[in-house]
Amino acid sequence: MKFVLDESVDFPIVNAIRNSGFEVREIAHSNPGAPDEEVLSIAEEEDAIVITSDKDFGELCIRRKKGSKGVILLRLPGMSNEDRCSIVTRMINMHINEIENSFSVVTKDKVRIRKSL
Repeated sequence: MKFVLDESVDFPIVNAIRNSGFEVREIAHSNPGAPDEEVLSIAEEEDAIVITSDKDFGELCIRRKKGSKGVILLRLPGMSNEDRCSIVTRMINMHINEIENSFSVVTKDKVRIRKSL
């Protein structure tokens, strides 16, 4: 599975996902400053799931019905990098078969997966 990581995703999380064996494209390196719609287009072209901390992706995907293979929204403020990395990689591995074509929200205490994309 491939992931496109928005600029809002911190580097330790990028590394944790990559070190878990997944292919990762970092928007911060390949397309810095890309608007959200462009990030979705890149992910669609690459058949990848977007990982972001930017709530605007919810508006684009759910309300405006912009296409996507899937989006994972990270809501993990005030946590150590180690804890955030652990939560994100565990979520991906536990829900690998559910996150495609879904809008998922990851918080400290739960994961919500909305199959609506």
